[in-house]
Amino acid sequence: MAKGGADGVALTAVSTPKPTVLVSLEDPEGRRCVDIFRRADGSFGFKEFRKDPEDSGGWTMTADFSQLAYPSQDAALAAAAATLGWLPPRR
Repeated sequence: MAKGGADGVALTAVSTPKPTVLVSLEDPEGRRCVDIFRRADGSFGFKEFRKDPEDSGGWTMTADFSQLAYPSQDAALAAAAATLGWLPPRR
């Protein structure tokens, strides 16, 4: 617990639950990936990652669109396809 303010009120950190990744889609070369996730509030979003040989096979986030919220997994996936040039449109 941290003390804060001149009045000595104790502050407690509030933990926000991590989103749940529902699907990870990679490009054919396996170098780019998009994660579609669901937040605790029921909204959906996405983030883009890349994997380079010099990164020892780890994924590095390249674009964070998590500030945008979509009403469904399909809507988030359609937005990702429209935003990311490498991800084909979903049918």
